[in-house]
Amino acid sequence: MNKRVIIIVVTALLIGPWSALALAIAPEHVDEQRVFWGDPKGFETPAEVDYRAVVQATPEYSELRKKKVEKGSAKYWILLNNASERALRVIGEVAVSTEYDLVVDKGFLGELTPPLEGKDITSQVLDTLAKQD
Repeated sequence: MNKRVIIIVVTALLIGPWSALALAIAPEHVDEQRVFWGDPKGFETPAEVDYRAVVQATPEYSELRKKKVEKGSAKYWILLNNASERALRVIGEVAVSTEYDLVVDKGFLGELTPPLEGKDITSQVLDTLAKQD
């Protein structure tokens, strides 16, 4: 082997593992209620979504509002739970199709120290949700 090949191989071995470093959120800063998709302990392409807007765009939430279901009633909690489940399912579908490996509540990444940036995929999630109705 010539010197140049050896240098390239050594450089690749030294730099290679560091070139695709994953991001991580320290366990003490993870709010499980604001993580909708992926693993906050290791990710590369984060995204954010306005979860409240997605829930409010579901057919279940529309029914809740349209029928003026009494807040706190069994029907209310069933519809709200179904709206939440649908929102999480659609968020997951969009995450998979767009290859985002972490999706969190809008604003969460910016509150971290240091703050992280994530693409807002709310419109994509709302579009996907609208196509399913």
